Formats: sequence, C-alpha cells, structure tokens
Amino acid sequence: MIFVTVGTQLPFDRLVKAVDAWAGDHGEAGAFAQIGSSAYKPAHMEWAPYLPVDMFRRKLEAANLVVSHAGVGNLLLALQAKKPILIMPRREQLNETRNDHQLATAKWLRQMPGVTVAEGTDELVEALRRGEWKQPGAMRDEASPELLATVREFIGCR
Repeated sequence: MIFVTVGTQLPFDRLVKAVDAWAGDHGEAGAFAQIGSSAYKPAHMEWAPYLPVDMFRRKLEAANLVVSHAGVGNLLLALQAKKPILIMPRREQLNETRNDHQLATAKWLRQMPGVTVAEGTDELVEALRRGEWKQPGAMRDEASPELLATVREFIGCR
C-alpha cells in the first residue's frame, strides 16, 4: 500500500492529483491519501482530510512506500518506521507554500538513504511506475557528533 500524506498546514493538490492519476492506472497497488484541506478529492484511492495520530501511525506501518511533500516531520516518521519515502517539494511559484524552503530541504534530503526526490509530477509518476525507490537504512536514536557540534557552534556554546 502507498500512503500519501501532505501535512496539515496547506493543500497540495498537485501531489494528490498526480498520485490519484497513477492509482487510476495501477489500482491493484492500493493507495490511501491524507489530503489536508485539498480542494481536489481523489477518485482512485481512499482518502481522508486528516487522520487521528493512531490511524496515521497504522497507515504508516502498513505502507510499502510513503509519498509526501518535503516536510521534515513526515520524513522522520517514515524513516523511523523504516519506510522508503518519495518526496515532491511544494513550490512557491505555484502558490503551494509561503517560500521555497522545501526545495532546499529536498536538495539536502536527496543524499539520505530511504529518500527519493521527484522535482515534479512527471518524475513522481515515473518513480511510482518504476517502483525503484531507495530503501531506508537504520535511523539513529541520537544526534550525530557533527550535528551536535554544528548546533553548539551556531548557538555560541563551545
């Protein structure tokens, strides 16, 4: 099952439409979408605007793949559950977000095990069609020494 989640703050119709169109041709794969305040209502997959936390976790655990915007929260949840994640960043020029921070996030995430990045809908559908997304590695339960050193330097602690 593919679990699509767009977060709770802004709609992401472009992502939902793309996966729904793919699901129309590949319905046997099964997909469920948490669509937020999207104006578009999927025709080829089950969906809900929002999910309670326990239902969200059940959908995440049942998924073979998570498809998401480039939200760090969704990324962390998918990787903690050892699920591959296919992300497509929201774009400011398309009025999907307030700024293009998700492009920078996606650029950084591309290097991570378990993360596949699609720049647009064609690339997203092609990744779904191929079924060749990256498998996640083990998540660390603690921050890396490099990250801790960077945060300490940033906040002025030595």
